[in-house]
Amino acid sequence: MTVRSQRYMVVVASAIALTLPLTAQQPAQDREHPRRHHHYELVDMGSTFGGPRSYFNPGSGNDFNPFASVLNSRGRVAGFAEMSAADPFPNFVFWNGLVTHAFRANSGGVLTDLGALPGGGSSAPLWTSKNGLIAGVSENGRTDPLYAGLPEVRAVLWENGKITDLGTLPEGGYESVANAVNSSGQVVGAALNTVPDPNSMALGTFWLWGVPYGYQTRAFIWERGAMQDLGTLRGGTDAQAILINERGQVLGYSYTNTSSAASTFCASDSSLPNFPLATGSFLWERGKGMVDLGSLGGTCTLANDLNNQGQVVGFATVSDDAFQRAFFWEHGSIHDLGGSLGGSNTGAFVVNDTGQAVGFADLPGETSFHATLWKSVGNMADLGTLGKDSCSYATGINAVGQVVGASFSCDAASPTFTDFLWEDGSMVDLNALIPPGSGLHLGQAYTINDRGEIAGSANDSSDNDHAFLLIPCDENHPDIEGCDYSLVDMSTNSTAGVDHFTNPVSAFPGTNSQIRHRQPRNR
Repeated sequence: MTVRSQRYMVVVASAIALTLPLTAQQPAQDREHPRRHHHYELVDMGSTFGGPRSYFNPGSGNDFNPFASVLNSRGRVAGFAEMSAADPFPNFVFWNGLVTHAFRANSGGVLTDLGALPGGGSSAPLWTSKNGLIAGVSENGRTDPLYAGLPEVRAVLWENGKITDLGTLPEGGYESVANAVNSSGQVVGAALNTVPDPNSMALGTFWLWGVPYGYQTRAFIWERGAMQDLGTLRGGTDAQAILINERGQVLGYSYTNTSSAASTFCASDSSLPNFPLATGSFLWERGKGMVDLGSLGGTCTLANDLNNQGQVVGFATVSDDAFQRAFFWEHGSIHDLGGSLGGSNTGAFVVNDTGQAVGFADLPGETSFHATLWKSVGNMADLGTLGKDSCSYATGINAVGQVVGASFSCDAASPTFTDFLWEDGSMVDLNALIPPGSGLHLGQAYTINDRGEIAGSANDSSDNDHAFLLIPCDENHPDIEGCDYSLVDMSTNSTAGVDHFTNPVSAFPGTNSQIRHRQPRNR
């Protein structure tokens, strides 16, 4: 397994001044001067529609961009939850054999079932815009004539609770996905045509259940009722669009030839994506077309995030594809973000609108890695880990520099992931900041907005997934019912609110009667 493969498995399930690591674990100043943190109210999406599990999308497109926009700046989230009904396509189910429906919810706990296309069973949202538009996928009740028994899945847009089928490209095809939408209603994603392609970028996508669907993948933009093929980078046959910002700039991937094999960083044997050909990333703008972001010398450049300033971060392999490096792209130029924690590999996942990026960097030996923050090119900081954990990675950063991510033990056979919040030089276990007795372990924080609200995934005592939203009990959220506005002193209360799953089956008998956090209200 490659280093890149290992890292993306744990994430989903990617002239320089060097800032050296502060310690092998949590930075020294954090231990000597522990910060007082706000409590958080926990909104548990729980068993929303009758099934045991609920989810936020951990990535768009090929499940590679690990952290999609499931939470907007107004505290609204979009996810999907299992229903009690069995999926009518038992060989092609989104999750665990049950029908799933998309939902939206707000910080007040009001939750709405967004449904699916007429005749369709399951649906899932992949993105929510600042003004509440939601992009995603839905089955339409028909089967794909190009693949026996495969449900047709269509790109969809939800606006004010109404679902719109975005269709497929005029050239034909039966499958499409909407990966992102901006506040203007411009939607981007990928659509499959009917041109046979053994190296299709659709291989391994969750929305096609990982089947070997051998037809070309094309990047699209949809607006005002029409879907447009964005083309590919020179020499390529397949592309997909993964993000669009408020300026209408589109970020995506494209093959750059039809024969050269990609590095193992792009064509992984055990994690997504599975891009078997040399792959680049592009930025597309109306009137300017598609621009190749370039490379750091290798065959694989995979962008992860695009901000509203047109800045892009991700990772790219170096010459001979020996290892990967985090990159920062702006105004036509790609730069290694720089820095090292003793290893060679780095990767950037997210960039905020001030140009600060977060991700990971390997330690010596390339078997463990820490969450990292780049305030600028060449200015990297080690964010450390929680307790005795040996690994961490950062998944989100907001405008004020608060960072979220996960910490865990790299060498454990079955590691327990724990959500962290990093602010003002201090990393804290988010489980210590929520009310005790929740019955949940917060393990995967996906994103944090500029209001300090956090969306992620937790597990209950039976290991069922629960989508959650955390609301800080601070001056920006006054008079929230149930909020504890006192501060937590981590020097004396380091395990406050933490649920320890020493016996996952029996640790929480009668949990429902003990839950103190708010449950969402269906509408």
